[in-house]
Formats: sequence, structure tokens, C-alpha cells
Amino acid sequence: MFGIPGTHNLPVFSALSEMGVRTVLTRHEQGAGYAADGYARVSGRPGVCVTTSGPAILNCSAAAAQAWSDSVPVLFLAPGPPTDHRGLGNGQLHEVRDQRAAMASLLAHAHRVNSVAEIPEAVAAAFAAMLSGRPRPAYLEIPHDLLAAVAAVAPVDPLPRAAGMPAAEALDAAMDVLMGARRPMIIAGGGARGAAAPLCALAESLDAPVVTSANGKGVLDEAHSLAVGAGLHQPSVRALVADSDVVLAVGTELAPSDLWYGPLSPAGTLVRIDVDPVALTTNADPQVRLLGDAAITIDALLTRLADRPRADRAGAERSARSRTELRADAAREGALYREILDALAPLMQRSTVVAGDSTMACYYGALSGLTVRRPAGFLYPTGGGTLGYGLPAAIGAKLADPEASVMALLGDGGIMFTVAELAAAAQLGLALPVLVVDNGGYGEIRNEMRERGETPVAVDLASIDFPALARSMGCHGEHVSGPAALTHAVTAAFAADRPTVLHIHA
Repeated sequence: MFGIPGTHNLPVFSALSEMGVRTVLTRHEQGAGYAADGYARVSGRPGVCVTTSGPAILNCSAAAAQAWSDSVPVLFLAPGPPTDHRGLGNGQLHEVRDQRAAMASLLAHAHRVNSVAEIPEAVAAAFAAMLSGRPRPAYLEIPHDLLAAVAAVAPVDPLPRAAGMPAAEALDAAMDVLMGARRPMIIAGGGARGAAAPLCALAESLDAPVVTSANGKGVLDEAHSLAVGAGLHQPSVRALVADSDVVLAVGTELAPSDLWYGPLSPAGTLVRIDVDPVALTTNADPQVRLLGDAAITIDALLTRLADRPRADRAGAERSARSRTELRADAAREGALYREILDALAPLMQRSTVVAGDSTMACYYGALSGLTVRRPAGFLYPTGGGTLGYGLPAAIGAKLADPEASVMALLGDGGIMFTVAELAAAAQLGLALPVLVVDNGGYGEIRNEMRERGETPVAVDLASIDFPALARSMGCHGEHVSGPAALTHAVTAAFAADRPTVLHIHA
């Protein structure tokens, strides 16, 4: 559980300690929310963030919105005003007129309990909301006077989850389309993270190239012969889509945040698998709709394929050609970061996780230019596009998988949003390389101003000695003179006794 104790939530921390739940102290509530998000993505289980009331839970609002936009199950738990609070401005400590409504404007499930007896049911309902259908975060508010109250309660077992199996006729229709395809391809999104093994088997059975969204990056090991890579906006991906007679989209919104230059235009048949009925037709209405959980649905398709001969559709050749073209796109788009990515490439093993910020080094660089070999191996705030995500998400990821090699990839602007979490990571003793790629400010916004024909304003940041700042918070820190030294520096940081901030200029 990630969070910070406060006056009104002390009974929660006491209970967590009694129950043996590990509490992770962050330095800011927003950092706690992002860390819970990173933990959830890597572990495959819900993250939990506990704050105190008022400003504390409001500090989590950006993290809550980010988790919602990227479909990450995080439970935000906070005490609220007492049960008799009238919401008229009584001058109480941490008072918010309607705290639940504030969170409800961000999350679909936001509930305030009214009695102690209601709490077990409310907890079960919150977890059901997070895990049934499309994963989403949830908010649970307990009036702080109830936290000190005692009542006899009946435990509530976890609520059942929907099976997520599409209708048989939809599966039959999909099979007809897939078996008749001569040049199929697969687009995998974040909704396929829990279906990595069956997705790989389906790609091999269909002999279909696989491309991914940002949140789907690594769902298929990018070293696989059928893996093209990530970056749905790339010209090479658009060309592959246009050349395919069937496009199977799995767990992806086909969203503008992935498709920077407008929607895809499949020349053939579009088949979509999604657990969310709304998302199933959002941004592109497919000819075949498969409403169901990605893993369950793909397993059902594989069962139907079991007795069919495996087709040779030249998938490996198509994948190799498209992969070469995508790498060329990535080299052009991320030319400024090419040497840095080349230095990181030898470190991208099956256990490596890169937690990125909304920084040019990530969306122009690592997204399409770095090979990721595991599901949730690239943590990136796609939907919200928030700054400050990468460092606390890396902390959560490392705690979720202590054996993984986790690094954070940040810009000099973004790291300052949550730089205090360096102290949290140092106190935890995490071997965490924190790479700060410095372009002297908010580079993307600077470029957009110039494209508008305007003189850039309020985008240049004064130079900071990031290694010295890191050392002041208990971390290692060093300036990296160039990409040639970066591989060695990150390798050493993976084996260090604490986080290491590595400062390099783009």
C-alpha cells in the first residue's frame, strides 16, 4: 500500500500494520498514486493508495485520472468529512465541500460509506468494479468519525467476476474472417497485457505480424519474429494496415493518443476484441465485434483453430519488412535520442522494465526505438500524458517485481514534478537507474510555439545539478559525459545499493 499518514487516516495505518500489509511511504500523494499505478501494471494486481482527507486525496487527482485513462486498477482510499458534515464550509481541518463528488468526476466508481457495517460490502464492490470488465481505478471514502467507531460486521467474500466470453456466433464470424485472411495482422493494446501467451500463440497460428500501442508494448516479445514493434502513428504501421486484408485489434482503443496523425484506414476487415462494450466501437466500428476478456476470447479462438492446419501466410517475411521500415521511422523521429537508445539496447533483457515520463526521449525515442521483451515492460502515461509519472511508477514496478531490472527515463522538466520521490526510493534502498535526459526545458512545447510562428515563452528551465540533488536525498548521482559511458553507468546502477540519477544532455 502506497501513501502518507495524516491526522484523519491514522486508524487505517494502524489496521494495515496489524494485518501485516506493507506500507510504502512516498513524499507526495501524487507520487503514491503513480507508484500504485506502476505496481498494478507490473504485478497484474490492483494497486492501493491511501491518503488522508481534503488536500491529500486531491493531490492524487492527476494520478487517479491517469489510471482511469490507461485502464489501470488502483484503489484510492481516503477518510472523508464526518457523517454529519453539511458541506457548507464549517472550517474543519482538511474540509472539502464534496470530496466524493470531486473524485467521482474522475472515476466511474466513487463511493462514500455511511456506516461501519457497510464497509466490507463497499470494499468488495470497489474491487469488483476495478476487476470486472475493463480494469479501472476506484475511490472509497470513509467518514473519519467512522474510522474510530466499532460495530459488528459480516465479512463479504470477493464478488464474482464476469467470465468475459463472447457469443458463439461472434466467435464463429471471427473464425470465418481469420481463416479466410491471406495477409492478416494484429494490433495489441494495453488490454492484451494479461493475454501475452495466448496472443503469441494466436499470432503464430495465423502467421500474423503484430504491432502494439504504447501500453501494449512488450505484450509480444519484440525480439519475436512476428513482432513489428510499437508506435501506431508510424508511417510503416499505416502501410502495414493498408496492406492487410484482416486487422485484429485486441484490447486497444485505437485512440488519438496513439494515433497522432488521425485514425487508421484498414483496407480489409476489422475485427476487435474488447472487454468494454463502449470501447468496442469507439474510434473505429469493426465488421466483427468480440465482446469479451482478451485472454478468454483468444483461448476460444485457439480452440477453434486447433484442428485447422497452420497456414503459411509469409507472416515472418511481412513482419521483417515492416520491422525494418518501422526502425527507419523510429530512427528519423528519434534521431536526437538515437545514441542514448543504442546505449540502452544491450540492457533490454526479458526482465527489464522502463518507466517513462511524458517526455520527448520516450514518445519520440523509446516508444518505437527501444526493444521491450515483456508485458508491462514499458510503463508510459499514454492517455493522461502527465508529467511526473515515470519516477514513482518505477518505484512501484520495482516493488512489484524485485528481481526485475527497472529504470526510469525522464526529462529535465518532468522529473521536477515528483523529484521528491528520489528520497522515498533511497529510503527503500532500491537499485534504480534514473536517467534524466536534459534538453533545457519543455522541449515539445517550445517546438509547438515555434511551429505557431511564436517566440517561445516560459519553456526554458535553468540548469540543475541533478546528481548533486540526488546525493542530497541519499541517492547516487553522476553526470554521464556521453552515450558511450551510459551502458556502463546503467549497468552499475542496476547493481547499486540505492537509486542512481544519471544526467545526460540530449
